Amino acid sequence: MVYFLIALIVFLIDQGTKYLIATGMEYGDQIPIIGNFFLITSHRNSGAAFGILEGRRVFFIVITTVVVVAIVWYLQKVKHSPNKMLPIALSLVLGGALGNFLDRAVSGEVVDFLQFNFGTYTFPIFNVADSCIVVGVILIVLDSFLEIRREKRTAVSAQEQQEEKV
Repeated sequence: MVYFLIALIVFLIDQGTKYLIATGMEYGDQIPIIGNFFLITSHRNSGAAFGILEGRRVFFIVITTVVVVAIVWYLQKVKHSPNKMLPIALSLVLGGALGNFLDRAVSGEVVDFLQFNFGTYTFPIFNVADSCIVVGVILIVLDSFLEIRREKRTAVSAQEQQEEKV
């Protein structure tokens, strides 16, 4: 149950911050936080990451529904695993996916507001849900590499035990 609580917390923080931006700022307004490096910028995105596939609302709703169902199913499968990184990662992705899903389903666009500038380059504006999805995916990839390492160690250990018996 703790993993669904993590997803709920991510969802609530995401929705709360988006609400504050949508109701407290006009589209395009900016609030400098760290000079020109980090700004809160009121922005909307009807596409996916980096604005790709603009205006494909039904597509995103269908894909997100499939992803959410798959994550919930897999989270149920791995929640009792001694390895806690994977279920936590799935919880982050789930909460983020639900946050962006709700925006797309209700208004057809996602509220983005975190802007980082690196000199003349502006990283695409994003939100809390996007951040949690990215962190979750990175943890899933890391967990996959660690699992491969664990399996190799187990195989080597089993082989050494087999050799000792001979």
